[in-house]
Amino acid sequence: MSGSVNRQLQRNARHTRLRAKLKGTGARPRLCVYRSLQHIYAQVIDDDKGRTLVSASTLDPELKAETKGKKKCDAAALVGASVAKKARAEGVTTVAFDRGGNRYHGRVKALAEAARKEGLQF
Repeated sequence: MSGSVNRQLQRNARHTRLRAKLKGTGARPRLCVYRSLQHIYAQVIDDDKGRTLVSASTLDPELKAETKGKKKCDAAALVGASVAKKARAEGVTTVAFDRGGNRYHGRVKALAEAARKEGLQF
């Protein structure tokens, strides 16, 4: 088994463990973060209804121009601010943070701190 496959399996196990304890409700939806090698994605999800309330990523047209030429942590901060603004517009102020099995470090931390700065509480 190669190292990268093993790391992916370990991340999946951490994510499964995390999701067993964490659930998004209507009053407190889940802010889910997915981090790929080049991009970062964030969604605010109501697990009770099974629907995504808002989402943002570095591939969104309004953010793609802003993130061009920036470092990945800076782009993640822009995504965090964008998803927080959209969530506040939908009336969501408190979320449960789902880091997706990743460490709370680097891009995931930058996204979370930017979302907090824009007014989301978690």
